[in-house]
Amino acid sequence: MSTDTSSPSYRLVRVELDERSLAPANADIEHERKVAVYDLLQENTFQPLGDADVIGEGPFVLYLSSSEGRLVMDVRKEDETPVGQLHLSMAPLRKIIKDYFLLCESYYDAIRNAAPQQIETIDMARRGMHNEGSEILEERLKDKIALDFDTSRRLFTLICSFYMK
Repeated sequence: MSTDTSSPSYRLVRVELDERSLAPANADIEHERKVAVYDLLQENTFQPLGDADVIGEGPFVLYLSSSEGRLVMDVRKEDETPVGQLHLSMAPLRKIIKDYFLLCESYYDAIRNAAPQQIETIDMARRGMHNEGSEILEERLKDKIALDFDTSRRLFTLICSFYMK
């Protein structure tokens, strides 16, 4: 199947997060989640792969939840017609998410207390870790959903929000 991810039909128009699956959040974390959803919806490329006659074109809606240590991606068309569900083990992403959070904490501490050079160094490491997590996610989805790197980055941010405390 060819993938024409430049088509406006191959995008997400809504993302819903299962509130029961999310880690408890303070106002800052809730804000991060809302910003991540907003950013994802502003620009994304999202094309479920498989039988084109069955899947058809989008745009698509994505319901994200977590169940038994797996990320559940429930993909539907804009009219709520089911496209399919993906259940991804979080095991390959757990360490990178944990390390990413540690770098984020260091970054936020540095903003308050460190010199600009230290802040920049930590921020570069944080962005590198975020890119690495995005690449792992993109690789895990490559046979299931075609997406571009920016979409993968934004999805990785959302997935991390399930584990923010």
